Amino acid sequence: MPDTDLPARLRSALEAADFTYDAVAELLGPRAHDALARNETTPGVRRTAGGSPLETLVRLFLLQQTVPRAAADAALPGLVDRLAVEGLVEQSVSEVAARLDVRPYGTDADEPLWVVSDLTPGLDGGPQRVGPDHVLGISSASTSLAQLTLRDPVGRSLDLGTGCGVQALHLARHSDAVVATDVNQRALRITRFNAALNGVADVVEVRDGSFFEPVREERFDLIATNPPFVISPATGERLVYRDSGLPGDRVVEDIVRTAPAHLNPGGWCQVLANWVISRERSWDERLLPWLADDCDAFVVQREVLDPAAYVELWLKDAGQHGAPDYVRRYDTWLSWFDEQGIEAVGFGWINLRKRTADAPGSAARELLEWPYDVEQPVAAAIGAWGDAVEVLDDGVDAASRLVVRDDVQQETVGLPGAEDPEAVVLRQRRGLRRARRADTLEAALVGACDGELSLGQILDALAQLLERDPAQVRETYLPVVRELVAEGFLEPADV
Repeated sequence: MPDTDLPARLRSALEAADFTYDAVAELLGPRAHDALARNETTPGVRRTAGGSPLETLVRLFLLQQTVPRAAADAALPGLVDRLAVEGLVEQSVSEVAARLDVRPYGTDADEPLWVVSDLTPGLDGGPQRVGPDHVLGISSASTSLAQLTLRDPVGRSLDLGTGCGVQALHLARHSDAVVATDVNQRALRITRFNAALNGVADVVEVRDGSFFEPVREERFDLIATNPPFVISPATGERLVYRDSGLPGDRVVEDIVRTAPAHLNPGGWCQVLANWVISRERSWDERLLPWLADDCDAFVVQREVLDPAAYVELWLKDAGQHGAPDYVRRYDTWLSWFDEQGIEAVGFGWINLRKRTADAPGSAARELLEWPYDVEQPVAAAIGAWGDAVEVLDDGVDAASRLVVRDDVQQETVGLPGAEDPEAVVLRQRRGLRRARRADTLEAALVGACDGELSLGQILDALAQLLERDPAQVRETYLPVVRELVAEGFLEPADV
């Protein structure tokens, strides 16, 4: 796609038709909108028969229906011929069909975004085989990474393996400069077009190359990546958007090991990833050696799939289900899993933060299995974890004054009328929504943290009330307080 005025003219047409996420959702209604998410178009076709520019664009790009040439000209005035030349649509004398997907993208920002990508495969159960250089559009994985990525203003950001460029569009909203890399030439062209379409071409620089090769010796304040992490024997046809060409979880390991050298002090690298769960080691034992000594690391395992479910998922993703060699591919993949001793595959987030030179102590490590619901976007909780690490680096001791976070609730479990509860649970209502069981003293301690008294004063008072040795209480519960700070239940009084 050459550098022309086409992106700006297309944007004007999309704006004039109100081709935005909210307007499309309202037009389709919940039933048709949900059906489209399942790759079913019939309810949407029934809702878009009026012939308005918005209905025409929904039919053309989202439902992949041919539309009358006159309707296309009305929705895209003066653009149909140009779009055909540039490969976004194809036309006959009387009809126009989409060759690429143009999709409104909903974000928390007020300004709408649009994302061009290859057409969504498999609508209405049709053939869904995709080519090796397929450029994936907005997916659950890209949305997950967008919700995970920190949105503080930064200088330089890197979108590693940009695909259609959706992460680069997000990063451009809070970065002075963004570098987007990929090895897929079609992805690079589409990313350039998307940057121009959304008015950030002056912020986003697109570079050709594998992983960190295009940014040798360069440093960034933020790296976001949804790499081609599918765990496979790296044989057969390679789909660039999901297959790295490296066996197993090697691609994720290489990124995690290499990223620290490309981070400025205080910079973050955030990775959406799969990893191997083997017979010999637990998932966290496998990942720990990947983590650099000069980076804090917060790793969250969100989901675990057994080998059969994993292979089925990705064979269907590639359009192989029902193909003549489906069973052979399935068996080959499972046999490789058995040979490698892979019991399951984990999915989750790897968050690395480069420590500053003056940071005391060793790097923080938390590898958490957390398959439960979290507040989205979860980026704020990741940032809060980093803030807690800084508080702990500065020191939490008997002189510290802390407050309980305002979303923390205490739950008690026990028989009605019982003098004491069987259990006390502290639960967060926001962020990761963590929960932890607390004994009577810990619960009382948290309840007393209002910033007025120091931890030493609170612990001494509780020791006296419960007829416990004050020195022993301090020795036992100051480490517990540090856990409460690390997990986000308590924070400094001056926050």
